[in-house]
Amino acid sequence: MDLFEKIKKNRGPLGQHAKDSHGYFTFPKLEGEIGPRMVFRGKERLVWSLNNYLGLANHPEVRKADADAAASYGFASPMGARMMSGNTNHHEQLENELSAFMGKEDTILLNFGYQGMVSAIDSLVDRHDVIVYDSESHACIIDGVRLHMGKRFVFPHNDIASCEKQLERATKIVDETGGSILVITEGVFGMRGDQGKLKEIVDLKKKYQFRLFVDDAHGFGTMGKTGAGTGEEQGVQDGIDVYFGTFAKSMALIGGFISSNEDVIEYLRYNMRSQIFAKTMPTPLVLGALKRLELLRSQPQLKDNLWKVVNALQSGLKQAGFNIGNTESPVTPVYMNGSIPEATNLIYDLRENYDIFCSIVVYPVVPKDMMILRLIPTAVHTLKDVEYTIDAFSKAQVKLKAGEYMSDKIAAF
Repeated sequence: MDLFEKIKKNRGPLGQHAKDSHGYFTFPKLEGEIGPRMVFRGKERLVWSLNNYLGLANHPEVRKADADAAASYGFASPMGARMMSGNTNHHEQLENELSAFMGKEDTILLNFGYQGMVSAIDSLVDRHDVIVYDSESHACIIDGVRLHMGKRFVFPHNDIASCEKQLERATKIVDETGGSILVITEGVFGMRGDQGKLKEIVDLKKKYQFRLFVDDAHGFGTMGKTGAGTGEEQGVQDGIDVYFGTFAKSMALIGGFISSNEDVIEYLRYNMRSQIFAKTMPTPLVLGALKRLELLRSQPQLKDNLWKVVNALQSGLKQAGFNIGNTESPVTPVYMNGSIPEATNLIYDLRENYDIFCSIVVYPVVPKDMMILRLIPTAVHTLKDVEYTIDAFSKAQVKLKAGEYMSDKIAAF
């Protein structure tokens, strides 16, 4: 069969709905300044879909730093890959400040978080090593694991007993191959909002020899006393051997970083293909990240405001009878029962009649006849936003249970 014919006949579980959903349910266009209220299809909506946790996207100091850096350097600077001609004092300053904040010896910057995670996994292990990872790990972890040419064992989400069984299997293999074991999990799982069981995994080091790699994309800036992440929150920052953070969420930017001991980071600098063979991060982004990190450290009220909204939203949803699972982070999933057409009709109603824009998650990400309305509270939402949203969700839930959203096809828009 011709490759293009095969693609035409099989668009994938989400792509099969592209003609009916593109531009509204998928690939929507939010316009205006980033914040809790933006314009969607010509009308202002209350937005709960942006990972702008600390509200830094339109912070006046951030906007000024971004503009000044762009005017001074332009986005071409520096030119070339970092190893060859793209290094600057600003890049090294950002790495040093991140290392100090994370309590690690050294740090490497990443042009993109997703790409960086995939490449880091590929760099750290060889065919003699074994990877043990959580079943609900983010796609960037899964793709990195797929590149691994050695053994890999998965354990059910946050199942520490199963994790230990996989460590037992892995230990037998590396005893024969002379390899090593890398355990990978997340600090905060971005879909359900629960934390990885980092403390329990670190405790397993007393019985097994392995290194722990934690993707803390949703934890960096939101979790822990200082915002240093889920390791700080659980009191096991020193037990995390390789820490990954992104600039794309709490920092409202692009890129990311990995912090670890000096030997590991030096190894990654000279062996991480995604950074060696790619143009370096532009200077304006580096300076923008430095300003954001400064505000993250110096203005704890940003995180305090975030959690004030988080606690009001999550407690209010529970009191109203909604199932939000066992989230332990700002990520707030609202679980409802319904088919894909019902889910699209419900979302259409929320957007068009209540002016609420939130993301919807359906099969195959969750089981059939289930949906998740995924809310991301931020420091710039208000308690009135929370109250209005819970009221609107309650009305939509009544309609859903009454069968008002039932249909045999995706909602038209």
